[in-house]
Amino acid sequence: MNEHPIVTEIKKHATFRLKENSAKINSCLEWLSEEEIWHRPNDASNSMGNLVLHLCGNVTQYIISSLGQQEDLRDRDQEFSASGGYSKEELIEKLTNTINDACSTIDKLDQEGMETKYSVQGFSYTGVGNIIHAVEHFSYHTGQIAFWTKILRQRDLGFYADMDLNQKNKTKDVE
Repeated sequence: MNEHPIVTEIKKHATFRLKENSAKINSCLEWLSEEEIWHRPNDASNSMGNLVLHLCGNVTQYIISSLGQQEDLRDRDQEFSASGGYSKEELIEKLTNTINDACSTIDKLDQEGMETKYSVQGFSYTGVGNIIHAVEHFSYHTGQIAFWTKILRQRDLGFYADMDLNQKNKTKDVE
């Protein structure tokens, strides 16, 4: 049976955004020292290392564990209490592997899996709801990491350097 076009679109765009934002985070981490990655700007804030661990935990719980029907082993408190323990390279590898696993899980999901309700963190969402949550949550923290990196490096990060973002919208379908 063929997949419904909206299921295909959701999967395509969700995996694109997860990979795009993962690349942005990896780029930011490359700009930073180990000390900067684990520095907390104040007691009410997390380090970028904490945010990477948190993103890995969240994506694993909402996508890999839930939609992939694997055991939920997340230790959310550890994501925020860590003050090191991972090098820059290990964080990049952990994030990359998590996103690759999540995208594979999303790609394997069928329409029934998209419509099924899952219980995650006490919330009940369909597969689509879990995907939307994970992608928007990932984007939110990507922005925080990019913002903090810009402050530390005092420069544009060049995410869109090769694109003309001043193009006007077109009214017809564009491939």
